[in-house]
Amino acid sequence: MLTVTLVATFASAAVWQQFRSVEVETAERGRQQSWLLLTGALDWARLILREDARAGGTDHLGEPWAIPLKEARLSDFLAANGTSGDVERNAFLSGSITDMQSRLNLANLVEGGVKSEAGLASFRRLFELLDLQPQAFKTLSENYVLASKLPDGQTKGSEFLQPQRLDQLAWLGSEPEVLALLAPHITILPTRSPVNLNTASALVISASTPGLALIDAERLVLARVRKPFSSLLEAQQSLNRPDVVFTQDAHSVSTRYFEIMGQLWLDQLAVSERSLVSRDGLVVSTVWRARGAALEGASSGSTPRSR
Repeated sequence: MLTVTLVATFASAAVWQQFRSVEVETAERGRQQSWLLLTGALDWARLILREDARAGGTDHLGEPWAIPLKEARLSDFLAANGTSGDVERNAFLSGSITDMQSRLNLANLVEGGVKSEAGLASFRRLFELLDLQPQAFKTLSENYVLASKLPDGQTKGSEFLQPQRLDQLAWLGSEPEVLALLAPHITILPTRSPVNLNTASALVISASTPGLALIDAERLVLARVRKPFSSLLEAQQSLNRPDVVFTQDAHSVSTRYFEIMGQLWLDQLAVSERSLVSRDGLVVSTVWRARGAALEGASSGSTPRSR
């Protein structure tokens, strides 16, 4: 009996080890496949932006790049195209492209290695419109300037690391509640950038324009729905406010920086990826990519794999 017990114990341990090895290998293969699919989605989005640049003109919310991709079953596409392979797997993809120049850019707080008064004024107005405390503005702006780099690449010697993404702004001592309110209205780009009047919210337009009340910015947003602005002069005429001026340093009607968001469900695996891309002519380059194992907002509804 003792021998039988030992043999059964060793056999069970061997089976368990084999099972774990298979599970690990399956999970690793799923992750590799998901990264490849998200890379393909990123390339597809870059192609859309390149074709948009080829067509020329301004950038506005009525263009193809601004239409989000809702959850789509990849296996249906493969079957429709007659592609052989494992088309029975539950694979769902969704994504979107966001104009990052529809937001206030924290890089505008610094110009030539020193703080920019115009940039500080825009962010101060944004904090006031959001009813945030002046101390919150002071903490974020001063620490970001300290964390920025001088033109020669030398750091200012502060204790702060310079953030590249919004989720890294906590490094600068800002409260999570403040960052949550700011997130839809601000961004961090590699260079200074103007606000696109064709895509920015009324709140961002008001904050970026001295003397422009929020109600006037809302009228401007309504006007561009009927016809996107082809120039700053056209936006100026639509506003009909001679005392308010849109300048090329602070405003534009086209965009260079976009954020590409991809979300993938592959069987029991859920992954997401955010990518910042810059478009210079017909060249669309990836600035950074950030991947996550969980999808934002996944708990707010049913997951595709349950369908």
